[in-house]
Amino acid sequence: MPTVATWALAEAPPNDRLGLVTFEVRVDGDEVVLSGSKRPVESAERADHLLVTGRTGAGLTQVLVPAGTAGVSITPMHSIDMTRRFSVVTFDGVRLPLGAVLGQVGRAEAQVARQLHHALAIGNAEAVGAMQTGFDMTVEWSFNRYSFGRPLASYQELKHRFADMKTWLEASHAISDAATNAVAVGSPEAAELLSAASSYIGDFGGELMQDCVQIHGGIGITFDHDLHLYLRRHTVNRALYGTPAEHRQRLADLVELGEAGA
Repeated sequence: MPTVATWALAEAPPNDRLGLVTFEVRVDGDEVVLSGSKRPVESAERADHLLVTGRTGAGLTQVLVPAGTAGVSITPMHSIDMTRRFSVVTFDGVRLPLGAVLGQVGRAEAQVARQLHHALAIGNAEAVGAMQTGFDMTVEWSFNRYSFGRPLASYQELKHRFADMKTWLEASHAISDAATNAVAVGSPEAAELLSAASSYIGDFGGELMQDCVQIHGGIGITFDHDLHLYLRRHTVNRALYGTPAEHRQRLADLVELGEAGA
């Protein structure tokens, strides 16, 4: 059987802003003590290990926690993405040996940033894939669906909408590819590109997917058509590692820091 591990990064409101970590990891002799909760944690119910990101003093610490450890409780959450499961994971004074810490206590900022970069690159690519599939489905539908004796695709209003959607789609492919390549080569611009991509894909991808549903008409809002699966995946990915608004703020902060250091 394969071993499943999941990352417990995000926290409940009001501590759910991108990059905000308040979960406590305290050192007590030759042990670390974990207190607090994480949500949403993907696949927590079937995970063998939880990679928990917490705060020790002013720094970040990461601890690999076996799922069956005493004091760990998992509560399922509801999600609009029917193909994935998320949970609230609570740590009630969980004690583990110091050897469970990955890296150094209070010095995991670079490690966490690298993990977030990979998570954003994968999430953006997946979201663009959902957009592409939804768009392809909708174009095919519009040529096959007749209204008043003509294909839907022949109407000028839909031609204009398809032109806008195609522009958003190609731009999303381009910015996602650029950000992923920056992560792959370790570019110092990776963080800026990832936030720019997350913001653009989140906003315009959501618009594209909603247009796809609308163009499909009644069948687009039923379980009989697969379009809703891609809309759900895009919608969850849009907020899983920061909303578009949070990424715009992050991008502005990064630019400001860069100018201050120039």
